[in-house]
Amino acid sequence: MSARKALRLMAHVSDRGEAIVRRAYADWTNPRQLAWRRMLHTLAIRPIQQFHYAHQKNASDAALIMDAMELRSRRPRLDGICIASCDSDFTGIAGRLREADIAVYGFGRPDASPAFVAACNHFVFL
Repeated sequence: MSARKALRLMAHVSDRGEAIVRRAYADWTNPRQLAWRRMLHTLAIRPIQQFHYAHQKNASDAALIMDAMELRSRRPRLDGICIASCDSDFTGIAGRLREADIAVYGFGRPDASPAFVAACNHFVFL
């Protein structure tokens, strides 16, 4: 997701409640992440570093999914989790979170995976 949409994204999130856990997953050493690195400070988002050990692998996706599963059992329990992506890889975790009675709010481009969109309680096209 483009950093230019971050403020709009967080405005939508705040409409649904307080963003208690704020994380962004990427290879923050990559120069292409410069705009996002600036936005992290503005929005108090904690960067989660994921190096690219191999080309076209999903280290960031895997880290987000593992963290979401841990947050699922957090006390006090979270009411919802927001995932900003268009990737169908998040369809499974969205379903697991919903099974745990945690609302899933997706945010992404109009070309988002139809399966991921359907797996979310609500999806906002940015």
